[in-house]
Amino acid sequence: MLEIGAFEAKNKLAALLDAVERGDEVVITRRGKPVAKLVSATAGSDRAKAVAAAHRIMALRQGVTLGGDVTLKGLIYDGLR
Repeated sequence: MLEIGAFEAKNKLAALLDAVERGDEVVITRRGKPVAKLVSATAGSDRAKAVAAAHRIMALRQGVTLGGDVTLKGLIYDGLR
């Protein structure tokens, strides 16, 4: 992630847009404090992909057990000790 002051960002906007296009994120600061972030317009989550991934994970776990007398409650309890 790149960090740049507001005055410099104004003067280098084209170069910053090129960096964002390459996948970088740019934080613009004023007096050292972050005030804005430049990110790709196409960046973000794709709900359809996330749902498909969740379905694949659920399908993979079908038939998987902890084995024997191991329970989730027991594992949590052991982790708290």
